[in-house]
Amino acid sequence: MRGVGLVVGINQCVFPPRSELPNFVGSKTRHHLHLHLLQFESGKRWPCTRLSFDSKRVKLVSPSMDASASSASVSGSGAEYSEQLLGAKPKQKKKRIAGIDQDELLDPAILADPDSYFCEFKGVQVHHKVCHVNHRMTDSFPFETVRVGLPMILLHGFGASVFSWHRVMKPLAKVVGSKVLAFDRPAFGLTSRVDPYEHLSASNEDTKPLNPYSMLFSVLATLYFIDFLAAEKAVLVGHSAGSLVAVNTYFEAPERVAAMVLIAPAIVAPFTARKVLKENQFKSDSQRKEDSSNSTIRGNPFVKLYNIFSKFSKYIVQAIMHLMKGMGEMVSSFYKKVLSAVLRSAFALMLTRMVIDKFGIAAVKNAWYDSSRVTEHDLYGYTKPLRAKGWDKALVEYTVAMLTESSSESKPPLVNRLNEISCPVLIVTGDCDRLVPSWNAERLSRAIPGSCLEVIKNCGHLPQEEKAEDFVSVVDKFLLRVFGGSPEQRLQAAT
Repeated sequence: MRGVGLVVGINQCVFPPRSELPNFVGSKTRHHLHLHLLQFESGKRWPCTRLSFDSKRVKLVSPSMDASASSASVSGSGAEYSEQLLGAKPKQKKKRIAGIDQDELLDPAILADPDSYFCEFKGVQVHHKVCHVNHRMTDSFPFETVRVGLPMILLHGFGASVFSWHRVMKPLAKVVGSKVLAFDRPAFGLTSRVDPYEHLSASNEDTKPLNPYSMLFSVLATLYFIDFLAAEKAVLVGHSAGSLVAVNTYFEAPERVAAMVLIAPAIVAPFTARKVLKENQFKSDSQRKEDSSNSTIRGNPFVKLYNIFSKFSKYIVQAIMHLMKGMGEMVSSFYKKVLSAVLRSAFALMLTRMVIDKFGIAAVKNAWYDSSRVTEHDLYGYTKPLRAKGWDKALVEYTVAMLTESSSESKPPLVNRLNEISCPVLIVTGDCDRLVPSWNAERLSRAIPGSCLEVIKNCGHLPQEEKAEDFVSVVDKFLLRVFGGSPEQRLQAAT
């Protein structure tokens, strides 16, 4: 049977000699009383628990905690020690995503840089930065100032933000001799994350609801910033998926776009040569069949009867195809609703977080030709938006909009309209781009009339970051060729 005995050492255990007491300066001298609790069981002495008193603190220390307790300062009620003694587990923090703690997500405005700006566009707080021309600006980019007299708007790609332009904004401002503006598209950077349902319900009933994560929103935001800079036209620079925004903005308002620079454009280039060949071949085959049919009809009445029956069957088939088209639209609508529901599920949200955590940093490094040059500052710039509230849900909504958005029936697909672009276009690609191969950029340059192609050596998917000086040099030469010469010639090129 276990017993508990209290042994109090009157002289040396509790109150040591006065000469052994430490001397404290001042009036806050504290006297300690140590009571040693001893456990006895079958005549054995068990490790003791020491109870320490002073005028302000109480410490209950077990042998297993003695080392940590001697170095720690415990105040108040000692709740943390009580939890440890009772075996209570401390609260676990949420999982970190790509090295970013998800416990306390912040409003994007709190994460803003000193040179950040916010403006409201259609209910969304859009984060942007503007680089003004500074004639006293001294940097390592000794390029001739073209003085286009037109601003430049930078459009980032998927998963990027304004940060992806931080190496080239000042040099580009010096090259064009005007303002350079970059903004974060919804779901990226520090632009506010909004719930699309709440946003659509809060919109004006007189206007058509606009999904903030749609392509049309990004296009209209680009045109808004051209007006924001008080300009009639602007030079659009799009990187990767941002090239889609630039090209769609051109087709939305071609009179507002002076020129385009498409960097590693994520636009699938068409097989133009094969398409023309097949079309011509189809026409010639159809003509031969028609001539052969006409000659046969004159000589054979049975064939004439067959052709009449064929025409009747053709009308029947057309009616069935029209019906099938209506059913196809119904199936497509149902498919989009199901896909939207799946993508907005808790499982999809968990999967998004898992993918970003697993492959986010690896994707940034893989975008460079030489991943050893990626710095901690670069990784911080790309992962910083993961500290913003609602970043995961916004990314899911962007994906939903991208996969379910249908093109207008009145407009042909973008890939079939590339030959209609008439403004000056520069296409820049890295020869070692692993995400968007350089051969796609070459095909795209053949599809856009009069476009220029520049391939930067030993460069990956981010020429404006990995080869900033080479990139600015290429843009400088392009703008000098397009807008160079006398002021009259520059004005004519801009109009």
